[in-house]
Amino acid sequence: MNSWKKKLGKSLSDNKVVILFAILCILAIAVADKPLTFVAGELFTRIGRNSFIVLALIIPVLAGLGLNFGITIGAMAAQIAIFCVVYWGFTGIGGFLLALLIATPLAALFGMLIGIVFNKMKGAEMIGGMVLGYFADGLYQVLFLFIIGGVIPVNNPELIIAGGVGVKNTIDLKDNLKYALDNISLLTMVEIAFYAVVAVMVLSLLIRLITKKQVNWKKSLGVLGGALIAYALTFIPFIEAFLNQNGILLLSAVELAVAGTVLYQLGRIVWMKFIKKSEKFNWKRSVAAIIAAGILYALTFIPAIEEVLLYVTLPAMTYLCIIGLCIFNSVLMKTRLGQNMRTVGQNRTVANSAGINVNRTRIIAMVLSTVLASWGQLISLQNLGTFSTYGAHSQVGQFAIAALLVGGASVQKATNKQAIVGVILFHTLFIIAPQAGQALFSSAMLGEYFRVFVAYGVIAVSLAMHAWKTIAKPKLQVAGKSPAPGEAAKAMEE
Repeated sequence: MNSWKKKLGKSLSDNKVVILFAILCILAIAVADKPLTFVAGELFTRIGRNSFIVLALIIPVLAGLGLNFGITIGAMAAQIAIFCVVYWGFTGIGGFLLALLIATPLAALFGMLIGIVFNKMKGAEMIGGMVLGYFADGLYQVLFLFIIGGVIPVNNPELIIAGGVGVKNTIDLKDNLKYALDNISLLTMVEIAFYAVVAVMVLSLLIRLITKKQVNWKKSLGVLGGALIAYALTFIPFIEAFLNQNGILLLSAVELAVAGTVLYQLGRIVWMKFIKKSEKFNWKRSVAAIIAAGILYALTFIPAIEEVLLYVTLPAMTYLCIIGLCIFNSVLMKTRLGQNMRTVGQNRTVANSAGINVNRTRIIAMVLSTVLASWGQLISLQNLGTFSTYGAHSQVGQFAIAALLVGGASVQKATNKQAIVGVILFHTLFIIAPQAGQALFSSAMLGEYFRVFVAYGVIAVSLAMHAWKTIAKPKLQVAGKSPAPGEAAKAMEE
């Protein structure tokens, strides 16, 4: 009984920030008295728009670089790329991919420079990131206000200020990049995946034949056959009709997730329990997952929930990118590079003793984070459909970091789950706060002020707690006494 109480108490303590914000969100929704369809529609739009850039913060946290305020510079790289693409007249997914191609090397260069600077100021990376962000913003302003049109001739009245020097405050993406990613249909995604699998398999076979390595024809033909069958299914009329749409209903997404979970867990049970006959396999977990999926599906028949599920449409490709980044973060941490990042983040001295190149690992972490941030900004701006030249990047770092912290992350630890939960809670509050302020005080501005206060307040509290923990560690050594081994280990864990 005591053990159960301790676990519950620890769980509540560890998730106190998440619980607090969940209560705030529920109260604000109740006070605002807005329909759930409104809240859900806005929320899922914001999740698709902002999750990628929040997930880009996880890698530097795990590598011991803290909260990466330098992602603002990655956003600037994306905005430079978007300006070039719009000026050259590229549109649609082709224009988006070109922007991606331009932004990636720019962001990688910026990330490398940030990493080099951070290696010179270990322990002060977060304040350094903020200062670098302001410095980079100055250079960005010079580029867009003076160099473009002044040094580099640009003749485009829709983009350039009337005097011919400097870029306009706002660039409309309506006829070029707006919804370029969001409007990719499921059918197009399946076709791209099919041709990619075929191309990779053929190339792999050619390389093996040229280098005279053994080819596993059975496996290769099995993969190609599976891809061909999956592609052939898209020609069935009702499947083609389902796939040939820009988005997917939230209800359909839930049904697919439930079906996928049940089939996967049943497959695991059959394979591990009856074919491999593994004694270590915990089949109870698989059964629990199947039951949970069944309960989730049963909830979709509740009228209020069903109404929301039928109202919200998800941009399939955008959400697939978010899922892909979650998988990338998880897989990266299982690789040698990911383990090196964890070791560096936990203790640089131990990492050096283990032969890890600490500075190089930290630079790689910054490059990855900055590149991913630039991709996240591209996803965000194509969804917004408008580009605030001088302001689109200004609060990217603060809001993304606030969302991560609201999800229960800290300066030393962050996970995919915390990032997604944080985005949901933070943006729910962002959506509903003005309406709650209007209902309570007849002033929507009070709600606006409150949500901005929350964004900066949660960052301030987190940084203060981090500073307190950092200062508290040396207090183990009192009156010249060395800490006991157990105490030293505990301090290291904290």
